[in-house]
Amino acid sequence: MSTRGRFVTARWLACILAAALIFAASSAPLAAQNQKNKKSNPSALTPPDQPLVGPPPPETDVIDQDIGQMLAGFQLGNIEMMHKYYSDNVTFVSGDYSPAIKGWATYVPLYQKQRAAFQGMQLIRRNTLIFVRGDFAWATYQWEFDSMLNGQPYSAFGQTTLVLNKTGGDWLIVHNHTSEVAATQAQTPAPAAAKP
Repeated sequence: MSTRGRFVTARWLACILAAALIFAASSAPLAAQNQKNKKSNPSALTPPDQPLVGPPPPETDVIDQDIGQMLAGFQLGNIEMMHKYYSDNVTFVSGDYSPAIKGWATYVPLYQKQRAAFQGMQLIRRNTLIFVRGDFAWATYQWEFDSMLNGQPYSAFGQTTLVLNKTGGDWLIVHNHTSEVAATQAQTPAPAAAKP
């Protein structure tokens, strides 16, 4: 290789080396800035496979979801699933003028006996209203119930009011007042008396 060729090659290598040094020097502050941003931005430290944690949902949403889960357990006959949302000292009141039922342990055998007569329960909840005051809340909703009772179609509708207390971070039902609404039937007019 000629002297001139060596000079061009050396000059070319020097330019590449200078460009590399300039790039390294300019990227060092960027790298430091990125590290600073990662320290001040907690989401930058979150691994991509973990979801970001946002603010907790409103208490009314938590209670609404709990009621839905409790009713799912009711329909399935899953005692443990239901009990997760009821206090051990819960009271149950019905609209049929029966005495109040006190305590989860008293309610369970009555529920199981009644449920044994029904096949294929479906319960639809509508028009839920929930109110929260500190660690105390109440909810009211309308319901429609369809099933087979001893082999015959059975339907009912009514209203429920639940009183809840927040205990250890969980909302527990401490009172359940459920009433079936009697269906109103159209009055059939009495036959007119025959005129003589």
